[in-house]
Amino acid sequence: MSLDTRRTEPWLERLTAHEARQRLEHERGTRLTQLRAIDETGQAATEPLLSAQKDTIKRVLKEIEAAFTRLQDGSYGICQRCSTAIPVERLEILPYTRHCVPCQREAA
Repeated sequence: MSLDTRRTEPWLERLTAHEARQRLEHERGTRLTQLRAIDETGQAATEPLLSAQKDTIKRVLKEIEAAFTRLQDGSYGICQRCSTAIPVERLEILPYTRHCVPCQREAA
């Protein structure tokens, strides 16, 4: 592997597609468990706090599914805004992220 490859795609060295898929599956399972727990409380889903929680979980699930798509098309781990590699440490914490930290700050 050349030095240039290491600089442009460091996540390939430490986070394989299999590892990324495992992390995404874990995140998806966690969010689905959270949704079931909210549903099992028996409280009305129209209650503002529960409704907001469900909406947030559903949004994250969509982001996770989009990350699976990026994994399949080879763009996983690449910032969608600046096209640089997202640091592995960020992907380990937030495996479904679409942006590097500087771009995420600008978007917020």
